[in-house]
Amino acid sequence: MDNLSDALKKLKITAIDISEDSLEGCLDCLLQALAQNNMETSEKLQGSGILQLFASLLTPHSPCTAKVANIIAEVAKNEFMRLPCVEAGLIPPLVQLLNCKDQELLLQTGRALGNICYDSHALQAQLINMGVIPTLVKLLGIHCQNSALTEMCLVAFGNLAELESSKEQFAYTNIAEELVKLFKKQIEHDKKEMIFEVLAPLAENDAIKLQLVDAGLVECLLEIVQQTVDSEREEDIAELKTASDLMVLLLLGDESMQKLFEGGKGSVFQRVLSWVPSNNHQLQLAGALAIANFARNDGNCIHMVENGIVQKLMDLLDRHVEDGNVTVQHAALSALRNLAIPVVNKAKMLSAGVAEAVLKFLKSEMPPVQFKLLGTLRMLIDAQEAAEQLGKNVKLVQRLVEWCEAKDHAGVMGESNRLLSALIRHSKSKDVINTIVQNDGVKHLVTMATSEHVIMQNEALVALALIAALELVTAEKDLENAKLVPILHRLLADERSAPEIKYNSMVLICALLGSETLHKEMQSLAFLEVVSKLRSHENKTVAQQASLTEQRLAVDS
Repeated sequence: MDNLSDALKKLKITAIDISEDSLEGCLDCLLQALAQNNMETSEKLQGSGILQLFASLLTPHSPCTAKVANIIAEVAKNEFMRLPCVEAGLIPPLVQLLNCKDQELLLQTGRALGNICYDSHALQAQLINMGVIPTLVKLLGIHCQNSALTEMCLVAFGNLAELESSKEQFAYTNIAEELVKLFKKQIEHDKKEMIFEVLAPLAENDAIKLQLVDAGLVECLLEIVQQTVDSEREEDIAELKTASDLMVLLLLGDESMQKLFEGGKGSVFQRVLSWVPSNNHQLQLAGALAIANFARNDGNCIHMVENGIVQKLMDLLDRHVEDGNVTVQHAALSALRNLAIPVVNKAKMLSAGVAEAVLKFLKSEMPPVQFKLLGTLRMLIDAQEAAEQLGKNVKLVQRLVEWCEAKDHAGVMGESNRLLSALIRHSKSKDVINTIVQNDGVKHLVTMATSEHVIMQNEALVALALIAALELVTAEKDLENAKLVPILHRLLADERSAPEIKYNSMVLICALLGSETLHKEMQSLAFLEVVSKLRSHENKTVAQQASLTEQRLAVDS
């Protein structure tokens, strides 16, 4: 039977009572027509109303069911046919067929569902709600010898794993074990790549990260790195990148990271450390990012600093100062910043020369590098001596003032302001204040006092109070030009201001009374009235400071 119209007519009239031989002939005719001209045949099929009959033909025991599923898979390659397939009610019977044992039927069913739901998060979510994930994972385990079925499962996993709602369901299956088992068998690059494409989105889930570590994925990844590190073949370079990136992703989970750290004695941890001094940029990057991920709790950070990791990172940075790799710079600075968080590490890192190593990147024009550089320095300088040394560094202060105006890069701008404030707060040094005043930094601290982040407002107010206490005459003009007094008035009058903001604003007001110009400004803005209202503030510290400030204002008025 080679006449498509006759086949469609016959199917439409007798589909329910048609003999299996005759049905098979009609279906073969359809498949042949689809192979010759898929789009035209699909349009005719849609116009004939046959799709609605297919739902009744999708029964597990009929020998023709695989061909029906194959036809659905073929027509659903066309975007315009996907909604008609859904409206014809084909998804529920297809999902039911995933429980059968016939491998050809399973393959065509998987293809049909995959094509109907292609690129539709709503339909994929429907499949997840219908429970296809545990079914497909089971299929992968049972039919792992069938490469076509395995591939179908992997494509399905790759699509479904993009949805957040899928990951919880995947976490309740043995997907990690099955994928790692499958991965170990693969020799071909393309097959490994398919598995990687499923592993990457799944490994974003912390529970699955741990399952993958337990299933032995890390050992597979380390083996790939070892096999491909010296290769110049394009596919090996790609595989090295994918394997090392996935390794770093596994370390983003707290439990999986701690399991691999093993108190700093773990073989995986040691292997990853050996990547940092390698000559391969991808491995240097992955090694530095891995250290940054291991450095997410104080215990790990302290252990790593004690065991000489800082020197490895500084050596790595040294190799990337002139025209260096920006991603490696960023990763190494991230690791140093994290290592500098525990108090006991700061002095050790300073004496190891970290500040000097980091300052070499002041000339960088790359915002991600600038951001991490600023964060690392800010973490290091809670000691007075270090803050004073850096605060008198004119090149640093000039660069900070410049970056305080980097409106296109909010992170860099915020960190610059915070570092400027930290240099004053930790050094309490007139020399540092003078350096900042001379380089036009005061106005940025005043602007910072209006930040939407309370922590930044506070840091700015404390730094400004130190400027007013130590170098008021030098900074007076800048404070006036930056409109500090009206800003303080607004902060005190605003009911939404946090108690610590009100408190530090009043401390600053008292420090500013030594300036005749600024004092006159306060009088013109009726500060007494605003401050006296705060004496009844619910926060006792604020209320006490309000009484003190009111007395000072009254005496000096």
